[in-house]
Amino acid sequence: MATRKKPEPPRPIIVKKITMVAAGHHGGAWKVAYADFVTAMMAFFLLLWILGATTEKQRRGIADYFTPTLVKTKQGSAGSGQGVLGGASLTQVDNYPFKAGQTGAKTLTIPRDATGGPKEGATKTPAKIKRSSRAREALEKKLASTESLRRLARQVRMVDTTQGVRIDMVDDADFSMFRLGTTILTPQAVELLAAIAQAIGPTGGPLTIRGHTDALPYRQGIPGNNWSLSAGRAEATRQQMIRNDVESARFKRIEGVADTELLIPTDPHDPRNRRISITLAD
Repeated sequence: MATRKKPEPPRPIIVKKITMVAAGHHGGAWKVAYADFVTAMMAFFLLLWILGATTEKQRRGIADYFTPTLVKTKQGSAGSGQGVLGGASLTQVDNYPFKAGQTGAKTLTIPRDATGGPKEGATKTPAKIKRSSRAREALEKKLASTESLRRLARQVRMVDTTQGVRIDMVDDADFSMFRLGTTILTPQAVELLAAIAQAIGPTGGPLTIRGHTDALPYRQGIPGNNWSLSAGRAEATRQQMIRNDVESARFKRIEGVADTELLIPTDPHDPRNRRISITLAD
């Protein structure tokens, strides 16, 4: 009788774990660095495109958009210790985005003489771009020519805007452009307007005049309002400049805004809210 073989014990199961390591691989950190690089390059080329595809006026507007608001920058600006535009001189340092009397102001935008080509959207000639600079230099020189004009220079501020250079003539406690409640220019205002007309007369370019008042109401029983007063003062300014040989065809707009654009919002009755603004367009 044949004997049965003894069954063999089950073989052990061996699990072998193999870890595959790619040569030279250091994780995903490089992807983050690469994404940052691509983002920076995209922003850089976008900046180059904006500089090439916009005009000087548009670039200045973009720069204004990213600067602090005027409400903030007006605080502590040039002038007396009491607030904005109390004034010591035309070239005193201020905090506006485009500072009068400071060479550093031009660094906020593309240089004034950078015009580009037709494909870049340039529309200005170098002569037109320098018009506001010539007007500023001529006015500064004129206001420094006599002792009386040097005193009146305290009332004048020049501000670069997207439309051109704006000349503000601001009242204060010791100076007024017009007799109280009227459109009659004071002798000092006549002298000041004559100097301004002589300075901007040769530069050419369209002009806009805007009249501002404070919030003081008319006395009871006296007809009129601040709207008609501000518009009348703007027109009186235009007529006085025409008498000083500024061509009437250069005046493109006369505006009266009453007390809706206060220079000192915290005090609507402050005399510095009364002012005349003359904008010389580029």
